[in-house]
Amino acid sequence: MKEKQFRKKHNWQLIIGCGLTGFFVLFTIVGQFWTPYDVTAMDAAARSAPPSLAHIMGTDNFGRDVFSRVMNGCGNTFLVAFCTVGIGAVFGTAIGALTGFYGGWIDEIIMRINDAILSFPSILLALILISLLGPGKLNIIIALGIIFIPSFARIVRGEVLRCKSLEYVQSARVMGISNFRIIFAHILPNIWVSMLTAAMIGFNNAVLSEASMSYLSLGVQPPEASLGRMLSEAQSLIFNAPWYAIFPGIVIILIILGFSMISEGLRKLQWGEN
Repeated sequence: MKEKQFRKKHNWQLIIGCGLTGFFVLFTIVGQFWTPYDVTAMDAAARSAPPSLAHIMGTDNFGRDVFSRVMNGCGNTFLVAFCTVGIGAVFGTAIGALTGFYGGWIDEIIMRINDAILSFPSILLALILISLLGPGKLNIIIALGIIFIPSFARIVRGEVLRCKSLEYVQSARVMGISNFRIIFAHILPNIWVSMLTAAMIGFNNAVLSEASMSYLSLGVQPPEASLGRMLSEAQSLIFNAPWYAIFPGIVIILIILGFSMISEGLRKLQWGEN
């Protein structure tokens, strides 16, 4: 019986997801300070070389080391994802918390605008914004950050609506604590699991969106490396140098898998599932 109860306490999805994501975060950090080869260095003698001891992930059609470019590309992917989710979380949390707590006609107007934005496919809105702002890493961060604001606002608003009628909030009001402090010191700290789950889903979407935009040459621009752009460049080499598409593709899948497992593990933690 004790062994069975012990097993139930383990949230394996959360543990594996954190381990997988932590590995790629460490991999990315190392890649910002050291790579086996210069990311932009070309070697005509090693063009489209298969994986070997010298180049463990092979080289591309310019003779650039794929492993080094994957390390550097992960840095750009994580940078875009973290900045994007950061923008969406900060502004979305503020909007959702204030509209959910105060309600009224401002809440109705903002939520209808929110619903209108959410009704459009996010990738389509991103393409529209990028077409207005122009391609580039900074512009894709701004575009995706704006798109992620409504989803965070709706999640936080729902949680605030649920919490503001609870006993601890009512007690704080009776004690004369200001609304601002109730929102940011009492309610938000108690909904951190929901916010963190939303953030993990946001990271997932940001990684996919960055890869998609870079694949379309709208995101990270040369000579910087990007996992999505590597897939685009590998499209014409799929039969001659398949490793140039396989390794970046596997890394993208594993990063997304890590964030997905964390979000699912947090969901189980929130609802007390085993």
